[in-house]
Amino acid sequence: MDAGTPSSHSQLTHRETLIVVLGVLLPVFMGSLDTTILASALPTIGREFGEVHNLPWLVTAYLIANTSITALYGKISDIRGRRFTLMIAISMYMLGSLVCALAPNMLVLILGRVLHGFGGGGLTSTGMVVLGDIAAPKDRGKYYGYFSVTYTTAGACGPALGGAIAEYLHWSVIFWMNIPLGIIAMAMTATLLRRMPRHDRPHKLDFIGAALIMSASASFMLALSMGGVNYPWLSTPILGLLVAALLLGTAFIIRLRTAPEPLIPLAILADREARLAVAVNAFGWAPIVGLHIFLPVYLQNIVGMQPATAGLSVLLLAVTLNISAGITGTILPNRVHYKRIPMMGLALAICAMLLLAWRATSVSLWEFEVLLVLIGCGFGCMPPLAATALQNNVSIHTFGSAVATMQFTRNLFATMMVAVFGVLVLSGTESVGGTAAAQYSVEGFVRVFLAVAASFAVSLTAIILLREKPLLASGRED
Repeated sequence: MDAGTPSSHSQLTHRETLIVVLGVLLPVFMGSLDTTILASALPTIGREFGEVHNLPWLVTAYLIANTSITALYGKISDIRGRRFTLMIAISMYMLGSLVCALAPNMLVLILGRVLHGFGGGGLTSTGMVVLGDIAAPKDRGKYYGYFSVTYTTAGACGPALGGAIAEYLHWSVIFWMNIPLGIIAMAMTATLLRRMPRHDRPHKLDFIGAALIMSASASFMLALSMGGVNYPWLSTPILGLLVAALLLGTAFIIRLRTAPEPLIPLAILADREARLAVAVNAFGWAPIVGLHIFLPVYLQNIVGMQPATAGLSVLLLAVTLNISAGITGTILPNRVHYKRIPMMGLALAICAMLLLAWRATSVSLWEFEVLLVLIGCGFGCMPPLAATALQNNVSIHTFGSAVATMQFTRNLFATMMVAVFGVLVLSGTESVGGTAAAQYSVEGFVRVFLAVAASFAVSLTAIILLREKPLLASGRED
């Protein structure tokens, strides 16, 4: 596409297309950043509000809301257009940021994070859809590459940026900065997106399914957050929440089987290899999200680092992960036995996590960084395999839905994993007057590291069970 000439797909000039791409990638960066940016600031927030036991909710509230609404945004964009959907998402995101920045207590902060999540779910999903609209088919891989780099870079920068803000400024700046960024994104896209072609399609929005999975997740998280802290594990409130989570989860499964357009299409998971690819991705990615959140907490409270230093120390995990994923993604399509590298990589990551658990009480900084490199390099071999295996086992006409299903499952598992990690960490704290004291025990983090190794082991098992079919160029045509 030459400068100054309209794109056949977007009806925009080259310059205008560039502005829209940058304007879309900015919200994508914001949405991904908020998944991890609070990690290094959590201890500071906990000390200010005196509610350490509720800190995991600042992450899980965002993830629950984000996961439950992401699938809806795609259908809304088909019905009402990309511009309308993106503006709603950015507006919701900025409103959540304002509530969080002005929060006088932990409850309001958590509610603000829910609004944050409702907006964040639309930033990333709508951003990918807009990029698909703009790009010609032959260029979509390149544009989705821009998306992936932006998304992973933001998640990697989150702990370091959040730690620096918490240490040198105030944690509320994390949320204040989203408002001008949101305004800039709106200014860059609001007018130009009016000229994008509409692709209206009849869809039914499964609000019931979204409400069920959000309610089930919230009930489960609330039980994990309050169990052993506010109430005994076998008390009526905790058991009631767990039963509610079970019933709501069952209702969600029934809804998936009966809804005209369910939140996630079950037909995608009818193929055995597709199911295994989704499992590989879910059990592999979920603990990585948890590590990005809890490693800075471990470094501050156990190793004794300052927030900014802790955030920077974790950055190496994301850097090596991205490098490993890029190299593996280039190599895999050219190998007959394409499972071997990811299998060896995950085995390496499992060994590194076990070593970290063993050395948790006395690990030096250089040992910690070496282990992070091993974990990142080992885990980074997995995502390309999961995506390749999924594409290789579903029809090209359903690949978009298949990817959405994989993302939904990954986010759901990550939400659950973060909540479980919070329980494992806080189970080592002392209870004082119904709330957890601002003390962390190394035993709690050891349990987290072992849980990460176990989740990696499940992902590795799924890879072993995955049949190594010959790789097709672009998925099945049937």
